[in-house]
Amino acid sequence: MKKLSCLFLAMIMVLSLLVGCSGGNNNSSNNGQNDASTPDASTPGDSTTGNNNTEQTYSGKVMLYSSMQEDQLMAIKEGFEKKYPGVTMEYYFAGTSKVVTKISTEAQAGHVDADVIWVGDAADYVSFKEEGILQQYTSPEAAGLDPNYIDAEGYYTAARLVGVGIAYNTVTVKPEDAPKTWSDLLDPKWKDQIVMSDPGTAGTTKYWMNAMMCSDKYGADYMQKLKDNGCLLESGTTATHNQLAAQAYQVGVCLDYVTANLVAEGSPIAFLYPEDTVSIASPIGLVKDCNNEENGKLLYDFILSKEGQEILVANNLVSVRSDVEQSVDLSAIPSILECDFAKLASDSGSNLENFNKIFGLS
Repeated sequence: MKKLSCLFLAMIMVLSLLVGCSGGNNNSSNNGQNDASTPDASTPGDSTTGNNNTEQTYSGKVMLYSSMQEDQLMAIKEGFEKKYPGVTMEYYFAGTSKVVTKISTEAQAGHVDADVIWVGDAADYVSFKEEGILQQYTSPEAAGLDPNYIDAEGYYTAARLVGVGIAYNTVTVKPEDAPKTWSDLLDPKWKDQIVMSDPGTAGTTKYWMNAMMCSDKYGADYMQKLKDNGCLLESGTTATHNQLAAQAYQVGVCLDYVTANLVAEGSPIAFLYPEDTVSIASPIGLVKDCNNEENGKLLYDFILSKEGQEILVANNLVSVRSDVEQSVDLSAIPSILECDFAKLASDSGSNLENFNKIFGLS
C-alpha cells in the first residue's frame, strides 16, 4: 500500500469541480425487509461530564439510503455500531436510479425517510440541493479533507473515490491483448463482446456516460460507435461484473472496487485504468428535517473519519483523506478525463436521453 501519489493529488484538483460548483436489488439491513421502513425519531442520551471531557451517549437508529455494494455498507454498519453500540444503522440499497426515485417520491409526499444519502452520481446532489432535500452540515471531520471535496455551500461532502475503467475476463483475454484505452473498445475484435451497466439504473455508469458525452474528445459519436460495435447493457453494476466474470462477455466498462472485490473472491476478471480514466467523487449528504438528525450527523462524521475511511479502503475503495494509506496503486492511472462539473450537471438529462436513443432504449 502507498500514500496518495502526486498524480492522485492532481486528481483531487480535477475532482474539485465536483464539489466546488453549484443518477440492484432492493434490500434493507432491517431484518431482511425489501424496503426501508420509516425510522422512528431517535433522541440523544444524557450527557455526562468528567475529567473536563463531555461524553455523549447516543441511542436509537439512523437510516442510510445508498447505491453502494452491500458488502461495503455492511462493513460501515459493523464499524459504526461498534463505535456507537446504542445506535442501530439501517439502510436501503439499490441502484442509483431506484434510490433517487425513492427519494423523489418521498419528497413529493412530504418527507424523505433517510437521514443520510450516499449515491454514485455526484451530479444528483445538485438536484437534491436545489429541491431542498439536503441541509447544510459542516462535519468536524472536514478538517481532515481537502477543502475542494466539500460543497461550497456545505450541503454535501465527497466520501469515496470510484474509478471507472476497463475490465476483462482473464480466461478469454490475455493481459497483452486487453484494451488499454476507451478507443480500443471500438476495435472490431470486441464486437458483441462488450458489456456495461445501463446508465439509466447505475449512477456511476451514468456519470461515466455523462463525462464522455460532455467531452470534445469523445461525445455522442463515441457512444454511437460503441453501440455499433455491439456493446450490450446489463441492468445494474453487480450484474455487469458478474456476467463478465462468468465469460458471458470478454471486456467491459467497469468499476475498480467492484472488480477488486470479485478478484478477491477468486473470479477470473482483471481491471485496468485506461487513458482518460473517469474518476468519481461520491458524496454524502444529510437530509433536511430528517427523523434522526443527531445520529445522522454521527454517521456522516464516521464515514468521513480516518476510522471510517480505513474501512472503505479495506473494502477496495479509494479514500478522500490524505492521512489514510490506499490499497489501490494510484500510480497505475495514466490520466484522468477532465470534466466541467457544471456542464455535467446541466447536461445530464439530455445526455441520458441521447444515450437511450443511441442504444434503442427510447
